[in-house]
Amino acid sequence: MKFVISGFYGLHNTGDEAILQAIVDNLRKAYDNPEITVLSLSPEQTAKTHNVRSFYRGWRRDNWNKVKEIKSADVLISGGGGLLQDTYPTKFLFGPLPYYLLIVLLAKIVGTPVMFFSQGIGPVTSTWGKFLMRRLANKADFVTVRDEFSKQYLHDLRVTKPQTVVTADVVFALETHDPADTIRRELQLTDDDRYIAIAPRPWFEHEETYIQHVAEALDVIVEKHDVIPVFVTMETPSDVLISERIIEKMKFGARAVVFERVYAPVEIAHFIGKAELTIALRLHALIFSALSHVPHIGLSYDPKVEAFLKRSSMWPHSFRLGEETTEALIEQADQLLTNPAPFEEQIERAIVPLKEEAWRNFELLQQNFSSKSK
Repeated sequence: MKFVISGFYGLHNTGDEAILQAIVDNLRKAYDNPEITVLSLSPEQTAKTHNVRSFYRGWRRDNWNKVKEIKSADVLISGGGGLLQDTYPTKFLFGPLPYYLLIVLLAKIVGTPVMFFSQGIGPVTSTWGKFLMRRLANKADFVTVRDEFSKQYLHDLRVTKPQTVVTADVVFALETHDPADTIRRELQLTDDDRYIAIAPRPWFEHEETYIQHVAEALDVIVEKHDVIPVFVTMETPSDVLISERIIEKMKFGARAVVFERVYAPVEIAHFIGKAELTIALRLHALIFSALSHVPHIGLSYDPKVEAFLKRSSMWPHSFRLGEETTEALIEQADQLLTNPAPFEEQIERAIVPLKEEAWRNFELLQQNFSSKSK
């Protein structure tokens, strides 16, 4: 089987790179010698990292190669992740939403089936975005989404022609071992050092408020529980800048550590898996925590984060962004750090079905698509 994968790849976003790693690794488990091509903003790097063919994803070059690759593929995999949204500016055919849907249209024009794969849908709020979804997203042949919210959102957008199945984020199928313990070694943390992971991100609303609340809460948590706050930067340089702004407001900022370079998703997942607690806006930092049963507090800036936290059992300890307070963050952290065992067990139970549903994405791919040569 030959696959072309379209997504937010080659842009140094750890969550999306974890999605790609999980898709590529599990395609190789599900199929004998699959041919895999990835559309990437950094095709040379993507090809080297994953041992795949890769072409530039934009329209500035490699267009004929993209057409040939898509035409010869058995399936175009669109996703995973939150591709279909217009949070970022969408003007006519410029912006993420038109781009991903035009790739789908191209596939259909050249006769290649399309699967939306483990996607989180929305928000799509513009009239033009809703029109594009009705006209182009309905051309997909099969859809899996990572939560019930996304399925309902598609139906609300009148995307109903492809069959839609709720599974789970494909990163739950990621192998997270890192025997080298790369990050801990490079950050010069000893085996006795206890740390918490903080994964912030910039956002349009409530940014200044949440920075202040997290900084104040961390000062209390660090002093009371004798832990090192490690800022896990999932996308550079944006997350580094936000981390530095939080540290500047901390009384104990000198004890904080920030990731010094870009790490592979499995390295970050392994590092977060050894943390005492995670406090994060970044969805995949929270998913990495759940994979290793680490208690986590989410600040939900988007329905996809809240949907996940409800599935991981940690929503009662989390907040919608803008509704958190310093006192509430401290209270939840105290509870999770003081007696973590019941929460670890709770998370472990919650993610068993999520791991099964992540693998189901590949089972559904096998069931619904076959080689063109057959």
